[in-house]
Amino acid sequence: MSFDPAAATKAYIDALGPEALAKAADYTHGSEWLSFWGVVVAGLVTYLFVRLRILDRIDAKLGKRGFALRTFLVCAAFLLLSAIVTLPWDLYTGWWRETAYGRTSQPLGDYLGQGAISLVIGVLLGALFFLGIYALIRRAGKRWWIWSGGLAAAAISLILLLAPVVIEPLFNDYKPVPAGPVRDALVVQAKEAGIDPDRIYMFDGSRQSNNFTANVSGLGHSARIAISDVALKGASLDEVKAVTGHEIGHYVLGHVWIIVIVFSLLAVLLFFLADRLFPRVARAFGSDAGIGDPRGFPVLMFLLSLFAFLAQPVLNTLSRTDESAADAYSLQTVNLPDALASALVKTAEYRSPRPNAVEEFVFYSHPSVERRVRAAMEWKAAHPPAEK
Repeated sequence: MSFDPAAATKAYIDALGPEALAKAADYTHGSEWLSFWGVVVAGLVTYLFVRLRILDRIDAKLGKRGFALRTFLVCAAFLLLSAIVTLPWDLYTGWWRETAYGRTSQPLGDYLGQGAISLVIGVLLGALFFLGIYALIRRAGKRWWIWSGGLAAAAISLILLLAPVVIEPLFNDYKPVPAGPVRDALVVQAKEAGIDPDRIYMFDGSRQSNNFTANVSGLGHSARIAISDVALKGASLDEVKAVTGHEIGHYVLGHVWIIVIVFSLLAVLLFFLADRLFPRVARAFGSDAGIGDPRGFPVLMFLLSLFAFLAQPVLNTLSRTDESAADAYSLQTVNLPDALASALVKTAEYRSPRPNAVEEFVFYSHPSVERRVRAAMEWKAAHPPAEK
């Protein structure tokens, strides 16, 4: 009997059952609406800060400080205070809703503690970055936005370089995969790809999420492949090999550099648009600050939030392309299409496997699970196992 990729794909997806499929669709659709409401929340926060003249008062108290210190402190104050104002929203989207859908088992106290660490890092790095932006506006004049791409590239590269060494260990415990069949198999895969086997880790991802996941992070000597303990505990050896092959694909194909380039070019576009639209938007909110005035930082942040939301289709299309390429790399090098398919189906619990075309184009950073499983089944059909 000939192998039918379409029928095999349908069988994989249907195996989840109608209740799980309905729950995944409900969770996904809610998440998509939350991305829209996030922009609305950003607008309300901006309106609140401008109308209450919060940054104007902070800036007035720092008037005798130098430009760099004053700008850094004003930006840091907004990032900190806005995070406090939006804490109820963040609790709902990041913890309560995830708990309700069974996507996390993290205690509230641990969530808040890790959120505090993340906030400190975000405030410090964010204030430094925007100090650089305001310095560009001050020194480069009307063409400041052209140079923003270089600043963004430097900032992204630095974060990617430091993340595995400094930032990620603050949130999770990373260890080499323990000795045994899994490690033996991953060592072979790493060596075949020219990756130091010591750069493959497992981490306690179950601390924050029950999602089946793995990732690549870092640059150069800091780069590593990390697999969540959720994946290692709930997957077969072949599934782990297939998923690791996917992550190795990201590393070998240099997708991290694509991220740096794309986000740097996007920064130029976003800051160009911000430069042109800032006066009108600032007046609409009731602010008299110019784009080079840190008092207008809430308006600038709102514009960037809005642009990032509108840019989702472009960013997600590029991400889906990378994810498809990584899947293809796994199939070509590991050649375990059924294992890759069964591993992908496990991600359908938190990402509806059958979105419509528009939904996938706008909101999905990965191709739909149905599309990815179909690609694996078509590979299987085109590469039948050799007869013994």
